[in-house]
Amino acid sequence: MKVNIQKIEGSWKLGFVLDKHVDHSEFLGTDQFGHDQFDTVRTEVAEAIFQLKYRNDLSQIDVLSSAFVENLGEFFKTAGLVIPMPPSKNRTVQPLTLLAKAVAKKLDKPFFEKILVKNITTSLMKDLVTKEDKENALKGALSINDEITNDGKWDFLIIDDLYSSGTSLGVATDILKTYNKVNNIYVGAFSRTR
Repeated sequence: MKVNIQKIEGSWKLGFVLDKHVDHSEFLGTDQFGHDQFDTVRTEVAEAIFQLKYRNDLSQIDVLSSAFVENLGEFFKTAGLVIPMPPSKNRTVQPLTLLAKAVAKKLDKPFFEKILVKNITTSLMKDLVTKEDKENALKGALSINDEITNDGKWDFLIIDDLYSSGTSLGVATDILKTYNKVNNIYVGAFSRTR
């Protein structure tokens, strides 16, 4: 799978994304309602994420998790465990959870699904326009569930599928920093919209 690794900055120690979301987009004109129309082509990574999330193509889990570990695994070798970013949308099967679990398995790291939990339903982050709107939606929505039963501190790796402004991962990182079992926080995402 073709990737274009990009470093992402935030309140975490280190973060990377595999590729941008859109390879290119061509303006086609406006439709009869005056709406702009585009021919948008996703990158390979973004297309695989789309197929997984919106076409329920579970075969993309192995492809994506392999690309993640092969290209970003070296950056996260001190991570003691892997957690998924809590999803914005309730689904019977959570693609990101399955993906993060596959990454953890390939990295040979423990996976904890419910350390970072969402307490209330929020708007989809992609539907919120400003960073402030996203922060306000997430404040109070995320909390820590102490799933780790032994003593010590670990480096956490948060996995997310789509990186936009970094607001969601920033709020998650800030909340995790209050957890007495956290040493460093790393983030890894698959595609980036901006």
